[in-house]
Amino acid sequence: MAYADPQSVTYNAVPISLPRVETGKNESKYTSSDGLVSLSASSTYGRRVRRVLRLDHAKVTSDPYIPAQNQKVSMSVYMVFDVPVVGYTLTEAMYGYSALKGQMTASSDLLITKLLGGES
Repeated sequence: MAYADPQSVTYNAVPISLPRVETGKNESKYTSSDGLVSLSASSTYGRRVRRVLRLDHAKVTSDPYIPAQNQKVSMSVYMVFDVPVVGYTLTEAMYGYSALKGQMTASSDLLITKLLGGES
């Protein structure tokens, strides 16, 4: 079952509509009209179950080596759930997610700010 179409994300206080552009076996992709923002969700099954939610963002910026030229750059942020086929319930997986989310957002996202600054 796929997510609602379209999806919406808010990037730098700007809401962006992401209509579904791809649907495959156990995966969907949603992309902005300019192609610069996309959201994808996928699941893979094997000895373990891996579920991924990924946001990709791209922009055009000046080339630091040739300032008169522009280049497209991109970044990705994603969350992976890697669980055994049996042994964890959906509720128990949500406990892990809630614990990590709480840690990441505590003190105004201080942990993530430090991580992006290279601390560990």
